[in-house]
Amino acid sequence: MRVVVVHPQPDASARWSAALAERLPDAQVRPWPLDWQDAEFAVAWNPPDEFFDGIRVARALFSAGAGVDRLLSHPGLPAGLPVVRVEDAGMGRQMADYCCQEVLRVFRRQPEYEQQQRDRVWRELEPLPRARFAIGIFGMGVLGEQVARALRVFGFPLLGYSRTPRKVEGVECLSGPDALPHFLGRCRVLILLAPLTPETDGLFDARRLAMLPPGAWLINVARGALAVDRDLLEAIDGGRLAGATLDVFRTEPLPAEHPFWGHPRIRITPHVSAVTLIDETAEQIAGKIRRMQRGETVTGVVDRTRGY
Repeated sequence: MRVVVVHPQPDASARWSAALAERLPDAQVRPWPLDWQDAEFAVAWNPPDEFFDGIRVARALFSAGAGVDRLLSHPGLPAGLPVVRVEDAGMGRQMADYCCQEVLRVFRRQPEYEQQQRDRVWRELEPLPRARFAIGIFGMGVLGEQVARALRVFGFPLLGYSRTPRKVEGVECLSGPDALPHFLGRCRVLILLAPLTPETDGLFDARRLAMLPPGAWLINVARGALAVDRDLLEAIDGGRLAGATLDVFRTEPLPAEHPFWGHPRIRITPHVSAVTLIDETAEQIAGKIRRMQRGETVTGVVDRTRGY
């Protein structure tokens, strides 16, 4: 059995190859580029456009990260090749930590206190009422549910929005396009956790951002393209939104000249809310490869019509 690993960073490619080889001792695991003409499986993160030109992947393409939008848009992706996504593998806990930190920071009015420090102002601000500080999670998949469970202990009203109906303990779940305005209208903090699909690309434009309550805060840990940069800036500068925490961007790394960098009410991190843990993820992928070799079904196979 042959497994090819393709990753834009050579050191990460080597680590992935070593981790998979350890867990698949009967397989040949090699980093790309190499002289193979075919392989049963590929594990990939941002493969170059020419990747499929020189190699045929027979059984499945595994994503080395949580998102699959870049794999699905790859110009050489064979039409019938199954794409398999990562299911948590330690990412949910990281995402929950990140989101809880940012929610508490906004709830305790830390952005305003930080501005007061810069202005050398000593003034106590009125505490926000917890019972009216609703947190909305847009995207109630594996990561969204784990974030909701982590937030539940803080006693905030929790709202969840998904494409199809869901039931999550302690969360008021809404679904479908007709419910989106009602959902957004109640979110004092909106957390974006949905995959990037044709339906979600640019979904949070000026019209939908205006559906949020005045003074709401946006946290985007999904994909930068879910929000329209210009419209987000205008909503913050116009006072409609209090600010935003952004971990993902349309272009990464974020260009040095982008206005997000210097904005006093935008908090930036470099796509680190949930870093892929190679050992944990390799263990999951290796387990799925072994099941496929035995003729068993695996979870996480992407529905290309939905985009996740």
